Amino acid sequence: MIDSILKEADSKMDKSVEATREEFAAIRAGRAHPSMFNKITVEYYGSMTPLQQLASFTAPEPRIILVQPFDQGSMGAVERAIRDSDLGVNPSNDGRVLRCVFPELTEERRKEYIKVARTKAEDGRIAIRNLRRTAKQNLEKLEKDGEVGKDDVTGAEKRLDGTTKKHTDAIDEMLKHKEAELLEV
Repeated sequence: MIDSILKEADSKMDKSVEATREEFAAIRAGRAHPSMFNKITVEYYGSMTPLQQLASFTAPEPRIILVQPFDQGSMGAVERAIRDSDLGVNPSNDGRVLRCVFPELTEERRKEYIKVARTKAEDGRIAIRNLRRTAKQNLEKLEKDGEVGKDDVTGAEKRLDGTTKKHTDAIDEMLKHKEAELLEV
């Protein structure tokens, strides 16, 4: 019973770390990359569809992304979705592809992105701590119901704390790399 609670907490913490990694990928550093478009959705035939399913992306130069919609009829909607997103680019449309030219990052903009990265890292750590709290409550409930002894719960809580530390350290490491990437000129 204890092992299942710990395994569930560990897998959910892994998902939180992965979600934080995806959030970091969306933050622009020096180079433009297709994962920056992951969060953009386009209204396509009446439903919101992820841009990744509607177009292919290529990066011919470090600051340029070419977006080529599979369906040329969706070009206007894709262009509008990119323009309205928080990427800060105005795509130019040549009829076949959308050219997204990302401006050079200023020092001020880099610092803003670092703040955003720190906020996203803290959100990830909060999610992990919430999962820890839930698992700890489940362990205490097992003890209260008399299904396991106090020593078993104490040992399980120590293992849970180790798992929590492992996952928060992973987020801290990702944040450190992202900050270094953002400060790199």
